[in-house]
Amino acid sequence: MLKNCPFLIAGSLMLLFSLTSYSISQAQDGKRDLYELKIYHISNQNQEKMVDDYLKTAFIPAAHRAGISNVGVFKPLSSEKDAGKKIYVLLPFKNSKNYFQFQGKLDKDQAYQNAGKDYIYAAHDNPPFVRLETALLQAFTGSPRMATPNLTAPMSERVYELRSYEGATERLYRQKVKMFNSGEIDIFDKLNFNPVFYAETLAGANMPNLMYLTTFENMEDRNAHWDAFRTDPDWDAMKDLEEYRNTVSKNDTRLLKPTDYSDI
Repeated sequence: MLKNCPFLIAGSLMLLFSLTSYSISQAQDGKRDLYELKIYHISNQNQEKMVDDYLKTAFIPAAHRAGISNVGVFKPLSSEKDAGKKIYVLLPFKNSKNYFQFQGKLDKDQAYQNAGKDYIYAAHDNPPFVRLETALLQAFTGSPRMATPNLTAPMSERVYELRSYEGATERLYRQKVKMFNSGEIDIFDKLNFNPVFYAETLAGANMPNLMYLTTFENMEDRNAHWDAFRTDPDWDAMKDLEEYRNTVSKNDTRLLKPTDYSDI
């Protein structure tokens, strides 16, 4: 009877596929961190202060109450072209459920509502930012959880390097992700780059691209680490392999510093 009912067969196959995909996603969910990277675009010091006050007194304490620890807040170094124009916020989530429930928890948190009222209820002609950019990321299989920097320098001296590697095609992008998971992460670890995360971009402005964040005591320390990386024999053996050629069409590097109220 089913052979005479093509719509029923197609519907049954779609249902089976949906259930299988759902089961797989449920089984895998939580094995790798999800990260939300928020970038506040600001135009003046008043907006910067409004966002700083909100993040410090309202948002980060509320995130902690919601079970999210190690919220990172960073700003471009004074030498960067976008200095004074952006504030970066990194939120780590253990699974997608935590991510999708987070805003609801904020909405029900009266302490957050009270502490953040100047930001939350800002007037349309006095907004706290120009635009808010967001990227949703998933940790690499080779580095499934966020790490905190093992640094001793004061926060004001540290240099955090956020890199985005874009691929010309989706296949080439996936090859670069494979390169990280197949040995590049190991080289960074060997050379003590103090990585915070390595992640694939699931939704964002520059896809297909991966992103990662490494941390250093200061600029001199950062430069010394990259000098060591460029001459490392493992990197030298890996970089020219045929399967990894032309996997990066654009390297967007941002040099940042943590704010004094950042968790990391």
